[in-house]
Amino acid sequence: MTSPPRDLDGRSLLAVFAHPDDESLAAGGLLSWCAARGARVSLLCLSRGEAGHGGGEGDLGAVRALELREAAKVLGLAEYVLLSHPDGMLPWLEDGELERDIATAIRDGSPDVVVTFGEDGLYWHPDHVAVHQATRDVVFVLGPVAPALYYVTMPPGQMQAVLAAAAPRLTASSRRDILGIEDAAAFGAAAAPPTLVLHTGPFAARKLSALQCHRTQVAGGPFDHLSAAEAETLLGVEHYRRADIGARGPSFIDRLAAASLET
Repeated sequence: MTSPPRDLDGRSLLAVFAHPDDESLAAGGLLSWCAARGARVSLLCLSRGEAGHGGGEGDLGAVRALELREAAKVLGLAEYVLLSHPDGMLPWLEDGELERDIATAIRDGSPDVVVTFGEDGLYWHPDHVAVHQATRDVVFVLGPVAPALYYVTMPPGQMQAVLAAAAPRLTASSRRDILGIEDAAAFGAAAAPPTLVLHTGPFAARKLSALQCHRTQVAGGPFDHLSAAEAETLLGVEHYRRADIGARGPSFIDRLAAASLET
């Protein structure tokens, strides 16, 4: 892949997600594309994901923190902040706790664009839904100085297609879950229609590489059995919906939808 134009210098994007691997699965194409074009791309991850797949002996949260560090390098993130709120408990934290963390990240980074989960949380994960609502609340309070806010959703059937493509290469001992979710059809099943559809092209290969950094969550499963070319076909489309709050007018990521990927 040839180098894309550095036409987003001076622009900034903050992604707000719940666990390591959310950033890669939900928005890895967008994040890596913006970073490659010169935007400052940052991540706020609110939990170390210690309750995820692969728990048992040892500190899974510490392992997943290292996995996130490697994924961030692959995606080209300028920085990331990994907090230690308890995995699986984000909806039940002290009132305002998530909002304070998100508001701090927005204040410190002054992003032009914030990306977070849609109302469906990709597949109704309670932590994801809580992050969606907390981010929305923060942006609403910021009023006229708020960044543009986008919700990322999953194209319905996308993860089923990934599983179907990988199936002939899976063995009896292979994992068939998608990041711990047994029902691939759950992803995107309740997603609202997107207002922005991105065809991320060859950046989908970086998305796949970033996903593969999260070894505790993907090792031996479908994402280990896709090629870069299959990633472009199966993972290259990402869905976003512009929120009804936050900055109005075209944002710099709107330009990506019409941009040529001659890279």
